[in-house]
Amino acid sequence: MTRNAAPKLLLIDDEPALAAYLADAARMSGFQPVVAKDDSDFRDLLVTEQPQMVAVDLGMPGMDGVELLRFLAAEGYAAPVLIISGFDRRILDSAFRLGEALGLNMVGPLEKPTRLADIERILIKLRPQLVS
Repeated sequence: MTRNAAPKLLLIDDEPALAAYLADAARMSGFQPVVAKDDSDFRDLLVTEQPQMVAVDLGMPGMDGVELLRFLAAEGYAAPVLIISGFDRRILDSAFRLGEALGLNMVGPLEKPTRLADIERILIKLRPQLVS
């Protein structure tokens, strides 16, 4: 990847409007968003797109966010993993700790509804280390 290229952010959310909102926030923060429509698409895109960061929702049909964290760990994914979810804060914190225990580079987590400024703050802070 060239130095000025926008890092790819692979994101998955079961709510299309929220996925679009997150994609817009990623674009405004200098990322190239890649939106997965479901867990199978997410797994395929992780391999084909090789994103520099992922953002996952915990509550989804099919493979839930915790299973996605386990999948990322099994794949040896080393880039930042951001949890954005509407679950109770204790569940978010537990999922975050699980991700860390699995060896993932966890950032966040962010609670829904998520403020644009909060998403941008995390993405803008991480972007420099993802483009070098």
